Amino acid sequence: MTDQPPASTPPGFGPPPPQYAPQPPQPAAPGPEFLAVDKHNSVVVDVSGVAFEMYDITVDFPWAEIRSVHYKASPNGKALMVAVVHLDGRVYECVVNAKPRELLRGWFAQLAWVLVYYRPMG
Repeated sequence: MTDQPPASTPPGFGPPPPQYAPQPPQPAAPGPEFLAVDKHNSVVVDVSGVAFEMYDITVDFPWAEIRSVHYKASPNGKALMVAVVHLDGRVYECVVNAKPRELLRGWFAQLAWVLVYYRPMG
């Protein structure tokens, strides 16, 4: 056998040129957030979607999985009721007590604005 130089890597193989190298994921652009909290429950609406926390159990709904979001005051006017309708038709609901009651009006105004920001078509 004769000593031959090592074979070079054929074109098209090896690491990609820098302009095509994988880039680290970019953080989501910040956007408005809504947060309603009581002793046991919370509702969060932000850039990633809607999250309910009920007695230490958290359920996240990414925007891509949400058909619609609805909200109203409880029949006694002391709580915010938020419902998420999943793409498959299932409905999930969370109730957050508003103390004092005036807090509920502020939550309605803020929640409406945040939902329109993320879901302008409904």
